[in-house]
Amino acid sequence: MEAILRERRLIRAVLHAGGVAARDRADVEQQVLLAAWDAVRRNMYRPDPADDPRRAIQRWLFGVCWRKVSHHVNSAWSRRAVLHAQPLGLLREPVGPNLEAQVAAREVLEALTELKPWQVEALLSVDDPESLVQYAKRRGMSPGTAASRLRIAREALDLKLRRRR
Repeated sequence: MEAILRERRLIRAVLHAGGVAARDRADVEQQVLLAAWDAVRRNMYRPDPADDPRRAIQRWLFGVCWRKVSHHVNSAWSRRAVLHAQPLGLLREPVGPNLEAQVAAREVLEALTELKPWQVEALLSVDDPESLVQYAKRRGMSPGTAASRLRIAREALDLKLRRRR
């Protein structure tokens, strides 16, 4: 294994020349080293005794590396992979403005300006940390009236948005 590890510069040069992306080189280098060591263990490295030992291992490693590079570069995964800092978006929302969301937000804001003030207040009460019952008590109305006003305000907003689209 030490003789194979001494030829890492050759392996890296073949990876670079073969077109392996910089982000993948360490992984492909490990694959080459493992494949070479596995081939040695299976007695597949049989150099000519007349050759210089270092030259023989370099030629053999070049072949192993060339095959690994060919498989990597021509694989569908490396041709179609799109790397993302947060795969599947599980850890946080995408950064930056979303154009569709901005347009939708503008439409909602414009529709809100056309509603009556009590309807806007009822819609904004949903975002308050207090419950609808507490909202109703604070305004001196029954919870049923507050719920009814919220429903009417939602329907009015929905109607305004549908007319705009």
